[in-house]
Amino acid sequence: MGNTSTPAPTSASAAATMQRGLHLAISGTYSSGKSTTTETLSMATGIPRTHAMTSREILLDLVPGKQVQELSAMELTMLGLRRLEERIHNESGEGAFISDGSVIHEWIYGEARMRVGINPGANLLVRTVKNVAGLPVKRFYRQYMDAYGAVAKARAKRIYDAYVHLPVEFEMKADGHRPVSEPFRRMSDELLIDTLEELEIPYHVVGGSVRERVERIVEIFDLPLVMPLDEAIERAGAKVREATRVLEQDARFHDAQRVKSLRRRISYAMRF
Repeated sequence: MGNTSTPAPTSASAAATMQRGLHLAISGTYSSGKSTTTETLSMATGIPRTHAMTSREILLDLVPGKQVQELSAMELTMLGLRRLEERIHNESGEGAFISDGSVIHEWIYGEARMRVGINPGANLLVRTVKNVAGLPVKRFYRQYMDAYGAVAKARAKRIYDAYVHLPVEFEMKADGHRPVSEPFRRMSDELLIDTLEELEIPYHVVGGSVRERVERIVEIFDLPLVMPLDEAIERAGAKVREATRVLEQDARFHDAQRVKSLRRRISYAMRF
């Protein structure tokens, strides 16, 4: 399916797009299939794919041995800024690109956490403790997220010609690195759409299988194919699976997956 909800680009912006190539962001919340879709689309069209490292990849160096659900507010802030830095760097080159996510995504997740709690996947007791522990600094983080959002939104308007939004259609993988509840995921999805409406960036909602998504995106933007779609789907799927396999074999990742001691779990639960 497809849906254009904002005005088409002006002739001036269309001319700029023709000259430098399309800057397309593929949007969607946790487990919406962004990586597989963007990898397939990139291989099929020959347009380079850009992305930020995943949270678990960054955590291996930033705070080894922790899962996202164990991070404090300050550590989550560092994680978001690190991913923003990567996106800005990877999208600063010349020419067209297809972005897996966009600069507003980390802000969206932070904004959603401000509304439902720093660890939305935790049980009610832990979420209550976190909310109480965060009261003294809540005002600062509210102001910080507002400033972060202003910067991210301004860049999104400058850098992207259009968005394709992938709706929530698949279940999340319970791997400890997606510490979110289903209501949190759907709130993030709604915030993404609301932000695109606010920014008036042209966007299309495209669902279905990987094949259906890529065929529709190619049709919408009249993109040429440099590889048969079946081959692109097979290669992209294999690449995404291999990247996941290598990451999950990392010893530090396995350490983060181990059950923590009761004392350590309580200390994480009490931190904000």
